Amino acid sequence: MVRPRRLRLLSLRTTFAVSFAAVTAAVTVLVGILSYGAAARLVRVDQQTVFDEVVQDLRDTLEQDRMTPGDFSSSAPGHDLVRPARTDVQVLGPDGAVVDPGRPGLPVTDADRRIAARSAAGALTEHADVDVGNDVYRVATVALGGGRGAVQVAQEFSDTEDLLRALQQRTLILMAAVVVGAGLFGWWLARRITRRLVILTSAAEDVARTRRLGIQVPVTGYDEVGRLGRAFDRMLGRLAQSEEDQRRLVQDAGHELRTPLTSLRTNISLLRRIDELPTETRDELVADLGQEARELTDLVNELVDLAAGQSDTEPPQRVDLADIAEDVAVLARRRTAREIVVRASGDTTTDGRPAMLQRALSNLVENAAKFDREGSAPIEIAVSGPARPGTIRVEILDRGSGIADEDLMRIFDRFYRAADARALPGSGLGLSIVREVALAHGGAPFAFRREGGGSVIGFTVGGHDRG
Repeated sequence: MVRPRRLRLLSLRTTFAVSFAAVTAAVTVLVGILSYGAAARLVRVDQQTVFDEVVQDLRDTLEQDRMTPGDFSSSAPGHDLVRPARTDVQVLGPDGAVVDPGRPGLPVTDADRRIAARSAAGALTEHADVDVGNDVYRVATVALGGGRGAVQVAQEFSDTEDLLRALQQRTLILMAAVVVGAGLFGWWLARRITRRLVILTSAAEDVARTRRLGIQVPVTGYDEVGRLGRAFDRMLGRLAQSEEDQRRLVQDAGHELRTPLTSLRTNISLLRRIDELPTETRDELVADLGQEARELTDLVNELVDLAAGQSDTEPPQRVDLADIAEDVAVLARRRTAREIVVRASGDTTTDGRPAMLQRALSNLVENAAKFDREGSAPIEIAVSGPARPGTIRVEILDRGSGIADEDLMRIFDRFYRAADARALPGSGLGLSIVREVALAHGGAPFAFRREGGGSVIGFTVGGHDRG
């Protein structure tokens, strides 16, 4: 029960969403911290600068003009000129006693009393972080000079810190909202991106579970996932076609093998009474057995060739079809004692599998020799290329009995044999192998009646090997 949940938590969608949220959170926190730090530093520096300017202006004023504590009284006319805005001012007498209290009142220390008794105008002492009630102030005490007293100037800093704390809280809330939003958006984006991958995964699991290769794979988009979906769909199509070809080959082979095997069993059963048979009958029986064994051997060999053609692992290479045709002609002359003529024109080189191409050419030449046994005209192998860019055409021309119109469309089917060919040896697989080789090389087989009698059977080879 734990394992599926763990796998789900470690899914690509979850990993992507968590990674997206983590990166966003890291960036947001970093930017928030840097932004808050910069803002707080600017505010504090600005407040400190303003306070320092106020204190410096007061010192300059006291150094230039002889002033008394009464000049700073809150009840004196024009007191706002000597009481800076946004500051608290408290006036001390010569003995350090409070003459005019501030609002709120500021604490007086021994250092402040000594400044009040100083003779030099503008003498200064400062106090940082002074608690006044529930607030924090920064206080500067400036001497009036001549022992006449001093002026205390204070500026509240706690309101600035309160503002910064509020800014900090809002920044944290904003960062949390951004992180949560990034997580939700990352989950939505991951779901959108991985949805097609989930569909492909489900299709693959269905194929593994049911072993059905005909499952339709939904394919959308033109990105990498779309390309993967189309490649997966094509792969399933090729596998399904390969499975169907194998199944059909087994069924057809089983059907074709029954006839020679039945005949063999019948003749073998007669061998038990061979001593009772006349000499002539015995000779015919032995001859039949030999012929049936040869036909069965040929059929098995062609089945092996056909199956090998479907799953041939021979690597493609640059080949010259004219040279292959010459090699086939040499072998066919020895086997059939017929004259074989090779004609080549144009560039006949292409990328292909030489063993497969030689097998296809051999089947065509042997087929022509079989159906033109009594002929005296040479069998011709014509190789021409390119008829169109990247295409080479191979033709086998004979002067045999020709092919009936109703057979032209079916002679490349497996085990198909025309009516006039059923009395001749063969399995009906030779031309089927030719078709498989042509298709594997991006071409196609063809057949038509030859003017003056006979047939033209061949195939084309394309510029792209499909194998």
